[in-house]
Amino acid sequence: MSAAGNQRAEEAFVRFDKVQKSYDGEILVVKDLNLDIPKGEFLTMLGPSGSGKTTSLMMLAGFEPATHGDIYLGGESINNVPPNKRGIGMVFQNYALFPHMTVAENLAFPLKVRKMGSAEIETKVQRALDMVELGEMGGRRPAQLSGGQQQRVAVARALVFDPSLILMDEPLGALDKQLREQMQYEIKHIHENLGVTVVYVTHDQSEALTMSDRIAVFNDGVIQQLSTPDDLYERPQNSFVAQFIGENNRLHGKVSGVSGDECKVELDGGGEIIAKTVNNTATVGERTTLSLRPERVEIEPKKGQTDNTVTGEIKELIYLGDHIRTRMEVAGNDEFIVKVPNSAGNKPLAEGAQVKVGWKAEDCRALDPMAI
Repeated sequence: MSAAGNQRAEEAFVRFDKVQKSYDGEILVVKDLNLDIPKGEFLTMLGPSGSGKTTSLMMLAGFEPATHGDIYLGGESINNVPPNKRGIGMVFQNYALFPHMTVAENLAFPLKVRKMGSAEIETKVQRALDMVELGEMGGRRPAQLSGGQQQRVAVARALVFDPSLILMDEPLGALDKQLREQMQYEIKHIHENLGVTVVYVTHDQSEALTMSDRIAVFNDGVIQQLSTPDDLYERPQNSFVAQFIGENNRLHGKVSGVSGDECKVELDGGGEIIAKTVNNTATVGERTTLSLRPERVEIEPKKGQTDNTVTGEIKELIYLGDHIRTRMEVAGNDEFIVKVPNSAGNKPLAEGAQVKVGWKAEDCRALDPMAI
């Protein structure tokens, strides 16, 4: 590796350098992965099943060897370091607790393996239990705990030996919605309080947005975009990211003009609108896909409130408490969604009505034509 490459490996706490993985020697499930994770970051690997995110985590943990490339931890290559020597805490979806041991014994196990003294073990176990608010549960067995409590024990066991890195593989997947959301905040707060580096794997985009400092969106073994949660949601770089992160309306058309970081697009269903270009790659005459979030669309906007206005027909209204989910036909797309806030003073909507819809140019992104 070059001197520059060595310097980058030292600067990044975790580093994947040109890492590839194949199980059969032909198909790459991870393709040329280059990723730097600074110390103390909460990074989420997000993507659908088969995208390469879990394989990347397993290579970092040492449970899968890399077919090609190097993985560094603290500036040192760990390719040939066995999992139990990497000093990494792990949290799995199925908890992986020993059923015949008490909670305290489960937490003490990784400390006994490291041959710590009994007094130190007792102190560390109690501290870890207090950290996850289970200080009085040390004498219980896993079967006597709820799913959420068992997952907290699994988190505490990963933290108990003070690892510098914790890996979490779909840790909340087995919990119900309310408990999963509660655990998201708890894990986020533990990370903030301890400052430990976390690499987290999930296919749940709302989970990733809630917890992460940065998110690496995987698809087909490649990181499609690596950004902060707000940047990922507001400024997707391609059609896959736009569709995978949150809800997204797509309109198709042809670029009719370009000015700086904006372009005009003739919609297939009629009309011309202004959109932001991605990386200023729009070219007059090429086709493009437009990405627009449902909450950024206004129904019957006031004059001057939006840059673009088109006419659509309301197809369906669904009451969801805080907003009315409004499905419309707009410019040839009959699955165009608008989230209308349920607030006093809003005019009632009716299915079959023809209404104006509008949005600002900055909220509409013209994506790479190859992503159509």
